[in-house]
Amino acid sequence: MSQVQQLVPKDARYEHWRWQIFGVTWLAYAGFYLTRKSFAVAKGEILADPNIIISKGMMGVIEAAYLLAYAIGQFVWGISGDRFGTRRVVLMGMLASIAVGFVLGVSSILLLFGVFLFIQGLCQSTGWAPLTKNVGDWFSRKERGRAYGWWCTNYAIGGLVASAIAGYSADYFANWRFAFFVPAGVLFGIWLLFLTLQRNRPEDVGLPSIEEYHGEPTPVLEASDDPASEKEGSREAVFRVLKNPMVLRLGAVYFFLKPTRYAILLWGPLFVTEKLGTGIGDSALISALFEAAGPLGVLFAGYASDKLFGARRMPICVIFLLLLSAIMFSSEILTNARSIWMMGTLLFAIGFLLFGPDSIVVATSPVDFGTKKGASTAVGLVNGFGSIGAILGGLLPGFISQRVVFYIFATFILVAALLLLPKWNAVPEAPAPQKS
Repeated sequence: MSQVQQLVPKDARYEHWRWQIFGVTWLAYAGFYLTRKSFAVAKGEILADPNIIISKGMMGVIEAAYLLAYAIGQFVWGISGDRFGTRRVVLMGMLASIAVGFVLGVSSILLLFGVFLFIQGLCQSTGWAPLTKNVGDWFSRKERGRAYGWWCTNYAIGGLVASAIAGYSADYFANWRFAFFVPAGVLFGIWLLFLTLQRNRPEDVGLPSIEEYHGEPTPVLEASDDPASEKEGSREAVFRVLKNPMVLRLGAVYFFLKPTRYAILLWGPLFVTEKLGTGIGDSALISALFEAAGPLGVLFAGYASDKLFGARRMPICVIFLLLLSAIMFSSEILTNARSIWMMGTLLFAIGFLLFGPDSIVVATSPVDFGTKKGASTAVGLVNGFGSIGAILGGLLPGFISQRVVFYIFATFILVAALLLLPKWNAVPEAPAPQKS
């Protein structure tokens, strides 16, 4: 079958749509970071504004409210992405995020910041699960490792670009409010592109399903499941995803995995300053090596899962996580010399080894095991559990030492690896043979 498939020429129209969807969904999720990073970038100027009564502690509470809303939204919008389709959920959420961004830009009252950043958390959570499902409908299982490897660079690159746009806008207009206005305006342009270029499935433009196009069987939620027996996004399909053991396992893994990423994203510059005594600029630059390594780790892990392990996702995750745990347990010894090069290398290695499994656990694998019937629900469930864990990543470094934080999260990473180890060879179920 595979030799025959290689002789069949690709459909130019199908390939055009595939890469159009890839591009516009990549841009859409990267674009969500425009309105997500505004508050983080503007914090210093907001604190210095004499017209606003707010403290760092209040900002911490507001951030926690945002993260809570984001976690809740993952569950809600994940299910909604299957029931109502990516297009409706993302267009609604992105437009609401733009409106909330403008409102935050004109706000001067603490209560409004809290309320609208909570709403912004709900808006931001409309992006990941439905968009991840969208990509899965256009790329088959045997190529998803590579496809998601490239696609998941959106949240590393999006965050870096969004911070630059917000910061430059505030400096150019000499007013922190433009850190909200300009990014929201740019995101509106992306919203228009998404409205014009995006479609949910190949069938929506008169093309066959990706499984039919590539000659692959349609994965099912259970071995006895008939792929045509339940409507995509139906209550029955959603319920099956919510009780699927592999999806639940991935959720537990992501709960232990995501805190490390958020701890370094939110506290990395301070970690560097405490260890090396460097200034704000140098500390930010050194800590940025963590995010810079992200796309490389994502791509390597994606290609390895497809090419080295035959579309099995767990082996590369387990290998990366065991190495990551060992490095984090050794971080205190490695940085005792207070070397800038060693600190930079350490953060780069952590980013490389963390972002790869991160993308597979929260994107590729939930789509594989959630199947087309419940991909968005599966991704939302996994990311929801991870987002609950992320709250720990934001809170714990504020109360305990850096050394203890790294030991705690190294243990979390080890638990994640051990949870995946028994599923080394796990792949989605195939349809049950039809009786003659």
